[in-house]
Amino acid sequence: MKKVRLGIIGATGLVGTIILRILQEQNFPIQDLRLFASANSTDRIIHYASSQLEKDLRVEDLNTQNADTVKNLDIAIFSAGATVSKKWAPVFAQAGVVVIDNSSAWRSDPRIPLVVSEVNPKDVRWALATGGKHIIANPNCTTMAMMPILATLNQHYKLNSIIVSTYQAVSGAGQKGVNELASQAESMLNDGVNLLLKGTAFPMIKPDVFAAPIAFNVLPYAGNFLEDNSGETDEERKLRDESRKILHLAKLKVAGTCVRVPVFTGHSLSVNAVFQNNLTPRDVIEILTKTSGVSLTNRLTSRYFTRAQDMDIATSPASAFPTPLLAVGHDPVYIGRIRQDLSRNDQKGINFFAVCDNLRKGAALNAIELAKIVMKYLS
Repeated sequence: MKKVRLGIIGATGLVGTIILRILQEQNFPIQDLRLFASANSTDRIIHYASSQLEKDLRVEDLNTQNADTVKNLDIAIFSAGATVSKKWAPVFAQAGVVVIDNSSAWRSDPRIPLVVSEVNPKDVRWALATGGKHIIANPNCTTMAMMPILATLNQHYKLNSIIVSTYQAVSGAGQKGVNELASQAESMLNDGVNLLLKGTAFPMIKPDVFAAPIAFNVLPYAGNFLEDNSGETDEERKLRDESRKILHLAKLKVAGTCVRVPVFTGHSLSVNAVFQNNLTPRDVIEILTKTSGVSLTNRLTSRYFTRAQDMDIATSPASAFPTPLLAVGHDPVYIGRIRQDLSRNDQKGINFFAVCDNLRKGAALNAIELAKIVMKYLS
């Protein structure tokens, strides 16, 4: 694979930091690397070290760029939010740079491919074809966690509908969300007895990022409420629209409830999936053991496989069930609690629980995998 001239927009943010970490871990083939952020981070020096490139990189002010100053790049990964992407992604694209965008800015645009590397990599061609927009959208991190699982099962059993409840970490709201949970938890940590008896028994740090205290609490919605009287949030709408687009299932029935939980990193999903054809938990397990980007947890598989050679799984007690702490810092989507939907009179429904590191797997890693796909087309 040829070396690429790469730009990272939002390089000093949560996702940008993880992108840089993964690039170094993978010894990504880089010819030149440029880092961009807001004026607040301008001139900050970040040391980058891999076998492909080692140098101190100066963070550049994005707001001073134009098509001429960025035309020497091949690919730019944006992780700076929708407002920045809407303004600057077209500037980079018009300069001939292929943009991979982590925000919500372009996901619903029918002219822009929405791609999960393990699921629909060929859709990248839409962006690169004659008349293409040179922009590729990265899905929402909660949608991402389901896609490798549901896409594989859809190939075999034809997916009809999904009901999803998500339990989303505060890092999905950025560094401010992380800071709010940390500060609230610290202030409440020694007041557990009072909290048990009365939730307002002690002073609470006023919420800023979230609508109510998040420490030791669960908020029954994540995201922003839509102005269409549906009662849905934009996070819930994304689950439906993005699943349909990625899976190429325009009529897929999707009902979602997105919940914010006091977890720093790692989104969890409880999924009920209904298919046209019958399937059993063992069927699901046998298929998913061969699915790229998915890791089965061992408590789940031991019920169905008795021979050690049938169980290509971790044996640590920590991996008995999929949890956010298991997923943090790792690449796969972890799946467990696979069981038949007993509310039905057939074998067409399956329930499962999945988790992933929303910053790594849900954003940074997929963007890098998409960059690799783009590089093959550029070679």
